[in-house]
Amino acid sequence: MTMTRGNLFILSAPSGAGKSSLIKALLEKQANIKVSVSHTTRAPRPGENNGEHYHFVNVEEFKALIEKGDFFEWAQVFENYYGTSKQAIEDQLNNGIDVFLDIDWQGARQVRELMPDVKTVFILPPSRSELEKRLNNRGQDSQEVIAGRMAEAKSESSHYNEFDYVIVNDDFNTALTELEHIVVAARLQTTAQQIRHKDLITQLLA
Repeated sequence: MTMTRGNLFILSAPSGAGKSSLIKALLEKQANIKVSVSHTTRAPRPGENNGEHYHFVNVEEFKALIEKGDFFEWAQVFENYYGTSKQAIEDQLNNGIDVFLDIDWQGARQVRELMPDVKTVFILPPSRSELEKRLNNRGQDSQEVIAGRMAEAKSESSHYNEFDYVIVNDDFNTALTELEHIVVAARLQTTAQQIRHKDLITQLLA
């Protein structure tokens, strides 16, 4: 069996839709998947570690990386910057690892221009009231911040139709299964399978 290049996935969602929880659960179920660790200028949240959840940098450092062309994509969200390292992504894909990018629709557009074969997934909450409830239950943000996130959620969600797949995260286990099926389907595409099973196909067609 020949190793194939990994698949690149984008997972986008409004804050509170359950994107991070879905990725974490997927990593526990599926081997050979990594989540790209993005750079950001925002402050760490409780429990977040530098280099594990994000590479935390200041604005000056971030802009210097932009100037050097180090980012696969980057975007400004609220008052903060987020970016994805080019080299880290390429290294993982070339080693046959499937990579998930946790980025917004702006970043997704940039990546799609560079890599048209990227698989894009958008996560929707089951309702606005449920989304607001989830944001409140996190206990991380003030009411002012939550109001801002709710307004941003409407803007984010309006771009759902730019994505290949849409998952409504009402029941978590159902949403996780649907996401897992997308990953498996990508691995079974003919272009990947004809490389992975080159020897078998040669024998069968001899």
